[in-house]
Amino acid sequence: MKLTTAQALVAWLIAQRSETLDGREAPLFPAVFAIFGHGNVLGLGTALHERRAELPVWRGHAEEGMALAAVGYAKATHRRQVGVATSSIGPGALNMVTAAGVAHANRLPLLLLPGDTFTGRAPDPVLQQVEHFGDPTVTVNDAFRAVSRYFDRVTRPEQLIATLPQVAGVLTDPADAGPVVLALPQDVQAETYDFPDTLFEPVLHRLTRPRPDHRALAEAVAALRAAHRPLLILGGGVRYSGAGRILLEFAEKHGIPIVETTAGRTLVPHEHPLYAGPLGITGSASANAMAADADLVLAVGTRLQDFTTASWTVFAPDVRLVTINVARFDAVKHGALAVVGDAEATVCELAGRMGKWRVDAEWTARAAEQRGAWDAHIDELRAPTPGAPSYAQVVGAVNDLSGPSDYVLTASGGLPGELVGGWRATGGAPTMDVEYGFSCMGYELAGAWGAAMARTDGVVTTLLGDGSYLMLNSELFSAAFAGHPFVAVVCDNDGYAVIARLQEGQGGEPFNNFYADCRTTREQPPRVDFAAHAAALGCAAFTAADLDEFRDAYLRARATAMAEQRPAVLVVRTRPSSWTDAGAWWEVGVPEQLPGRAAYDEAKPRQVRYLRP
Repeated sequence: MKLTTAQALVAWLIAQRSETLDGREAPLFPAVFAIFGHGNVLGLGTALHERRAELPVWRGHAEEGMALAAVGYAKATHRRQVGVATSSIGPGALNMVTAAGVAHANRLPLLLLPGDTFTGRAPDPVLQQVEHFGDPTVTVNDAFRAVSRYFDRVTRPEQLIATLPQVAGVLTDPADAGPVVLALPQDVQAETYDFPDTLFEPVLHRLTRPRPDHRALAEAVAALRAAHRPLLILGGGVRYSGAGRILLEFAEKHGIPIVETTAGRTLVPHEHPLYAGPLGITGSASANAMAADADLVLAVGTRLQDFTTASWTVFAPDVRLVTINVARFDAVKHGALAVVGDAEATVCELAGRMGKWRVDAEWTARAAEQRGAWDAHIDELRAPTPGAPSYAQVVGAVNDLSGPSDYVLTASGGLPGELVGGWRATGGAPTMDVEYGFSCMGYELAGAWGAAMARTDGVVTTLLGDGSYLMLNSELFSAAFAGHPFVAVVCDNDGYAVIARLQEGQGGEPFNNFYADCRTTREQPPRVDFAAHAAALGCAAFTAADLDEFRDAYLRARATAMAEQRPAVLVVRTRPSSWTDAGAWWEVGVPEQLPGRAAYDEAKPRQVRYLRP
């Protein structure tokens, strides 16, 4: 089949299919997000146009934003479908590096197809080419190497035959999932080759479930049976494996309290008697109290990031760590007894070996007791007050007015702490995306666009601060133009409030975070009218000044977004210094001249490095 390199790539993308977690067949690559330039418009752009009925192409308005939308799409489909983003060479390509970092940190699949400079070099230096004096093979696309699971520069058409199976393997592998970058020189995109027909035959990619080593499993069983106060941690890997129900049944049979990580949130219904809450700095005091007293931690599908472990101060010094993870890289961290395997398959085998062993009832009951105290605290924070609402009140209102099939999202600033720590899941299905692996400002709007495209049930709501809105808002217009509805709640508190909290909480002077503390030559600097701006981008716009107005406006925003098939932006002024605090420590570098150094020196010795004997 004589095709250009670009035509062959597009034909292969269309042929790839995926089995979703509920057993349906769907396109592995459901959409391409594109901004065309001289590096991709004629080769890849022409090939995509020819097959536009089979592979939808959506126009983005900032390369970072559209690639982040592709990340949000992958998260909303639990890694079973992969968004594709293509850009021209030079600045367009470099703009997508941040999105690659988000996908890499969060173990999410993403396919990036940046244009590249001419392999033949005849017209060098071309527009947007960065020349490296000592190595003419280097282009700006080499910047992707640090944030790619798989990187290839296709310099001959026939190289696709060898590289495309590797691309599919990485994007669908539960252990290696992450961003793939195929750099496509613009002359090579247009070259033709006689490709074998078999390259374009449909392939159905199913979730692989690696089984654990029997000896490692036996060690884990022995460790669990010897424990008196075990704690079960559910991470994002449980979500991607579809193992939530299996783990809940395992915990119920043996009476083991459950906590969740940020990526594992909403796997357990909030009112479940074994649920102790979310763990860590942005989690709950209830889960952290359980972790401090546990003598064994069974961590499933989590890399135990510092916000989960409170910089490794949340567990007891003598705790036994047992990890179940499909990625060996994550399983063996921190001296854990590592069981490498798929979460569902491994827990099924583990359950078969545990017999009738059960935790002491007093320890089991502590989960609900601790969570009850935390719930009472959250209720106090959510209680109505006059004037501008707090983040906790805003999150509480959205929570109260959302249903079990709705989807909520945030990424940076103070809202992850409010959403992770305070949200009460009702359905037991994953319905939250808190991008806190990379904490990327701007993901909130772009990721919501991708999630809204991917989800067929419920309403997508994203919560963000004024700083994130100003960082990256172009994809509001992309979503409005394309006709993908979601609700964006913009909490306006006059600056980077959560960083100001960190700065001033350690004794630093207020500086460059709130607008009042920033340099300006104007007596009355301008304020942003976020509602007017959102309306100018084609969104429905709403405002609220207090909690009652917010609840009413949020209901109207939901209804309008779905009825008019476009984003609805709700702007609310929020209090700049009210936070939900789980009471955990986070290690940040505190200079000796700041008052916060004393607290740092006191907490640092509690930080434990767990080494397996």
